[in-house]
Amino acid sequence: MISKIHAVVPYGFEGKLVEVEGDMNRGLPAFNIVGMANKTISEAKERVRSAIVNSEFSFPDKKVTINLAPADLPKDGSYLDLPIALSVLVLSGQLLRSDTRGKVFVGELSLDGEVKPIKGVINIIETAKSAGYKEIYVPIRNLSQAALIPNIEVYGVATLQELFLALKGQFILPMASELEKTPKTAENSPPGPILDHIRGQKQAKRAMEIAIAGHHNILISGPPGAGKTLLAKAAANLLPELTMEEKIDLTKLYSIAGLATGEIVEARPFRSPHHTASATSIIGGGAGAMPGEISLAHKGVLFLDEIPEFQRPVLEALRQPLEDKIITVSRANRKTKYPADFMLVATMNPCPCGYLGDPTHECKCTELQIQNYQKKLSGPLFDRIDMNVVVERVENKDLRRSLPDSNHEHNVVKNTITEAIARQKARYGKDGVYNSSLSSFEVSQQLKLEPAAEKLLAQASEQLNLSARSYFKTIKVARTVADLDASDLILAKHLAEALTYRRR
Repeated sequence: MISKIHAVVPYGFEGKLVEVEGDMNRGLPAFNIVGMANKTISEAKERVRSAIVNSEFSFPDKKVTINLAPADLPKDGSYLDLPIALSVLVLSGQLLRSDTRGKVFVGELSLDGEVKPIKGVINIIETAKSAGYKEIYVPIRNLSQAALIPNIEVYGVATLQELFLALKGQFILPMASELEKTPKTAENSPPGPILDHIRGQKQAKRAMEIAIAGHHNILISGPPGAGKTLLAKAAANLLPELTMEEKIDLTKLYSIAGLATGEIVEARPFRSPHHTASATSIIGGGAGAMPGEISLAHKGVLFLDEIPEFQRPVLEALRQPLEDKIITVSRANRKTKYPADFMLVATMNPCPCGYLGDPTHECKCTELQIQNYQKKLSGPLFDRIDMNVVVERVENKDLRRSLPDSNHEHNVVKNTITEAIARQKARYGKDGVYNSSLSSFEVSQQLKLEPAAEKLLAQASEQLNLSARSYFKTIKVARTVADLDASDLILAKHLAEALTYRRR
């Protein structure tokens, strides 16, 4: 007798269909799993056997062989525990083939028959939906994530016994579409620092406002204690709300990485890896070609504090994703693409000791040390950073000034950013497309400068020796300044402000 149960396993940012075939013959009792299964799936034999027996079903005392097709697809994880158990129940006659026909099942089994949550459930549901399946059964603790995908019936399974009764029409499983949608209440005060908490640094705050409004990469440099890190952390509270499409993408990524098994990602990410992080942890990779920090920062901020302290290979590996907004992780047995549309916020000191140009502290670095330190940020990488702002030390008398009780400055800036983003959406006709997202061709076609601005740009590009990339980045930053100014045309004053952020 042959049984066939349909399943899906995550594969990078997508998913792959798997057919769990079962065969039962006479012979010495045995339970074998074949089909390019790794150790985790091979160990499913004992989990499935115990789950079936402890759920008050009988395990056949014959030779049972389970084949995971296609046989040449490497399979990893515990996603196939539930379909393997169902295959055994069909082989032993406790379930009929018609009970499982046209349905997809995924889930990890505990020894007592409980169905545990899995990673990558959105990948699984999207793949099943695109393959034409109408029903899919997932662990009940994955149901809230499953509710993000419309137009497919997703059922939550708590135990193997409940699923058995449901397939026999004797029990009703909860559905993702029936989950109550609880509206979010706005917080009175955002968590973490806000602009009102930062003393002075008027120009740096303005630069951060422009960077967030246009999704521009920004480098903040200055002496220790000037508030560089505080500025970067305040940026997290200025980010716009996530759209539904962005929530799905982020929840999908975080579920694959095992960082959000049951919950939905509601806020834009702010990733802050330590400077000792490896290239694999930043870019992604490892045995399963998992997403790295640049993908976990997708639609949010990647914050690199003291960027020259990061290993040079790590920094140079950022060049391609900064430009393409996507990263391809290639390994010997797997090649996976992950989104990496992040906003880079980096900080650095002017020299190793940090006091170059500080009027109150003497810099003790040699000229060679200063050059070597600043060269850690290569020209090609710096060219991909849209804005560079220099902050100065705040005077001690200003440090003692009391902070305001309200969030007035923060709220005004956030509203201005929201309006600027709305103008970009109206201009480009799509959510998630910012001025920084435009190609050089799109800049030439869609962004218009007044004649005075055209003349200023021509003079500046010659005097500053701007590269082609810097030339177009200057226009894109100027367009964001114009959006903040509610101007349909890029004026000379907008371009002049954008040019102040191109200096090294």
